[in-house]
Amino acid sequence: MSTLQKALDKITAQMTITDEQIEKIAENFRREMVKGLAGGKSSLKMLPSFISTPAGTESGTFLALDFGGTNIRVLLVDLLQDGTFVVREQRIKQLKDEQGQYDYLYSRVPGEVLFDFIADHIAGIAGPESAYSLGHTFSFACAQTAINQATLLHWGKEINVTGVEGVDINTLLAEALVRRGLPGVKPQAITNDTVGTLLTAAYGDPYADIGSICGTGHNTAYLETHMPDRPPMIINIESGFFDAMETTCYDDELDRASEYPGTMRLEKMVAGCYLGNLLRIVARHLLPNGLFATCRQAAEEILEQQGRISSQDISALLSDRSADLAEVAGWLENKLKLTVTSREDRLAMVKMAGVIATRSARLVGATYIGILKHIDPRLEQKHTIAIDGSLYEKLPGYAREIRRMLDGVLKDKAKQVQVRLSKDGSGIGAAIAAAIAVNRQK
Repeated sequence: MSTLQKALDKITAQMTITDEQIEKIAENFRREMVKGLAGGKSSLKMLPSFISTPAGTESGTFLALDFGGTNIRVLLVDLLQDGTFVVREQRIKQLKDEQGQYDYLYSRVPGEVLFDFIADHIAGIAGPESAYSLGHTFSFACAQTAINQATLLHWGKEINVTGVEGVDINTLLAEALVRRGLPGVKPQAITNDTVGTLLTAAYGDPYADIGSICGTGHNTAYLETHMPDRPPMIINIESGFFDAMETTCYDDELDRASEYPGTMRLEKMVAGCYLGNLLRIVARHLLPNGLFATCRQAAEEILEQQGRISSQDISALLSDRSADLAEVAGWLENKLKLTVTSREDRLAMVKMAGVIATRSARLVGATYIGILKHIDPRLEQKHTIAIDGSLYEKLPGYAREIRRMLDGVLKDKAKQVQVRLSKDGSGIGAAIAAAIAVNRQK
């Protein structure tokens, strides 16, 4: 066995999560949920959304704003009263311009500038005379005090726009809409993207009670039905902050180099915006063991560069089924500028990409089990977990691993749990939230 293979086996063992470990993580997650709901010290924020699941009969035309980790989307949505909907128009704008004209991802621009940018994008659908109720899906940790009021607690996903933390998000949006000449567009509701995903699924599925994002970032929301003196309400867990699980030295290195060291430990182990960097760190640690031995110096320089590998690259690595991994060779040459690599090099990169992706799926699945054990300890009812996001939808083997893990841990009770893609749920969910808010005012 080669030195490289021995090192690979060691890392694989460190990052492999057994079913027994899954059960422990799930129980830790459940306990953190209970402590958070009770207002105790917990890594989970357990934020109230002030909204429940829809009846499925909501109707009308609504604007939806989806502020995600990499882009903003504006949709004009017809809700058809029978659990179905039609998207009449949709516009998408990236938060960072490839030509370098603007950057709302890493630069410290003022919040007013960001929300003026958003209002300009909304103006592409709504005119000065338009009158629309708007629902806003905002994919960051907020303290919500009403269905239309939410204060940003903390940016994530490496966004660091100034003057927004501690401020009501819909107030900033409403002021920007007025500045843009759109006074008839009224922000009526604000939700997290996980809440929006759950709302979308529940609009047509009465068993949907968990909504999750597995994409650039990760988070989960669920329907809490057992709070004293409160009707059923969707709770935004902010599960990316969970930290009651073991980490590796590679996770710790990634954490130290991140924008917010020491926080969001689960997110940094499972979310798409971190998986590529995690693979880069692991690959760099393998260089002394013979990885890229024919181009060691070039590899060292490339693998020192944060952001050089993305989750899309992991997907590309896992998609190559050829015997000689020719597509991986092409990726190494084009993306990392490593022109002379061996088949062992390519196999090692594919192996570690798979280990990192599998660990992400299993950790996410462990949190789902924790939620299920909280809301239905004996799993006597049917449940639908609705998931949106590029990892679940596009990363080879990711959705299958979540299902396989649920089946392996829950055994005969797994049939009670359906897991399905809720594509673009966060955008449609914003429209549904606006409809629920308007109905409350009648």
